[in-house]
Amino acid sequence: MIIDTHCHLDDESFEADLTAVLERAKDANIEKIIIPGASIKDLPKAIRISEEQKNIFFAVGVHPYHVDEMDESVLRKFAKHEKCVAVGECGLDYYRLPESGTNEYKARQKEVFIAQIKLACELKKPLIVHIRDANEDSLSILKEYEDKLVGGVLHCYNASPILLELSRTFYYGIGGVLTFKNEKKLGAILPQIPKERLLIETDAPYLTPVPYRGERNEPARTIFVRDKMSEILNLSGDEIERITTQNALKLFAI
Repeated sequence: MIIDTHCHLDDESFEADLTAVLERAKDANIEKIIIPGASIKDLPKAIRISEEQKNIFFAVGVHPYHVDEMDESVLRKFAKHEKCVAVGECGLDYYRLPESGTNEYKARQKEVFIAQIKLACELKKPLIVHIRDANEDSLSILKEYEDKLVGGVLHCYNASPILLELSRTFYYGIGGVLTFKNEKKLGAILPQIPKERLLIETDAPYLTPVPYRGERNEPARTIFVRDKMSEILNLSGDEIERITTQNALKLFAI
């Protein structure tokens, strides 16, 4: 049994064949799926899917690329839903910085990130964190609130050694990047992550694992992440499933 802890089923790429995607997930023994919140505009769709499918849950959040959409009142409203299990994905992403106003852009991302951290603390929900090219700033902010959070996950963990400092409170989401032939850092650092802090995710429709890289990702393809984790950690596939499933159930209380 696998839990896909980060899958954008509300993405438009799934509109035409969502039923078939979910059937393939069932056949691959994907027990539960969590839809992270990225854009407020997509929240109603995520909620509808979660209401129609008993094994699908959602989170409320604003991705750093969508900080202009931030409306805490909307997040609070949807966070009360019985299928809402987390706040996020939220965080810092400095990969695409504007040519001018960089400092203001970063400051706005931090402001929106901190607002969602505080919301997670208040609501006692785990935090789903997005970090790209912003390890130091993210670590500094998360360390400040670490003791107030009930927990969280560093989604699509980027293999930064300094982020291992957060392993007391945070879990580490491992996805298709682990299977990429030119990605050595994640495989090298994987054994350093406490096993009780490992989660499996797709980030579908993105980051499709080998051998399907370049195609749309989907929950059924978490099995390739499991297999690569099994190879690197020298554990059986069943043991990887047991560990990561227990971790997901504990973090998200599902």
